[in-house]
Amino acid sequence: MAGAVVVLAAALAGCSDDEPQRFADARTLADAATAATLAGRSAEFTTDVTAGTFVSHGTGQARFDPSGTALKMTTDYVGEPLELRLVNRALYAKVPADARDQVTGGKPWVQVSPEGNDPLSQVLGGSLTQLAEQNDPGRTLAQVRTAGTLTTSEQTRLGDAPVEHYRLTVDLAKLGSELPAGLPADAMAQLAGRGATVPLDLWLDPQHRPVQLVLDLSPVLQATGETGDARITARYSGWGSPVTVDPPPAADVGTLTGR
Repeated sequence: MAGAVVVLAAALAGCSDDEPQRFADARTLADAATAATLAGRSAEFTTDVTAGTFVSHGTGQARFDPSGTALKMTTDYVGEPLELRLVNRALYAKVPADARDQVTGGKPWVQVSPEGNDPLSQVLGGSLTQLAEQNDPGRTLAQVRTAGTLTTSEQTRLGDAPVEHYRLTVDLAKLGSELPAGLPADAMAQLAGRGATVPLDLWLDPQHRPVQLVLDLSPVLQATGETGDARITARYSGWGSPVTVDPPPAADVGTLTGR
């Protein structure tokens, strides 16, 4: 954290009052935006995911801390509203009332994990975890730091607000195995072996906090032989607004049996 603040201060040194200093490389950009995100403490967000014919929308709130991001959100990722909470790196899903007879004790919540043995975790554990985590701008900025290349930047406006707009590419070979929800790992592996990159657009406010990011994953989808677009769009607002995110009470968390 201290190093990121030093980088931010150095990058801002000598900027004019008329036009804030834009960052010259992906690593400096990622470090400064990460520091600004932590300084912002909290935000509201919306997210839209498109992958071919699959479309989902989510809304939520997040609290940012060096120890990790906590967030709560509602998404239609599974075809109906689903509430998720990510706290202390554990993901919880609220079970619809008409399906609680499949949860031990009829409890309203279950914990979901990519490594879980319950039916929900085995089918959707990885996708739901990625869906929740991709709303953390710190996760995207970490990918920019390790796998991003800055191509262009500009001072512009997003709606009525002044913003810095950065266009980057992300090297899939450097990105590793982490995939956004709904996209197949085998396609990512194929593209990474070819040295493929995907575009990422990032908009920051004058305090260098993320206000919008768009990750274009169409090349990953097309590598599977499918047509259409694959895109994740996340928007952040209400920086510093009060946000409380707690895990569900332990007495309300059961195990999905699938019966």
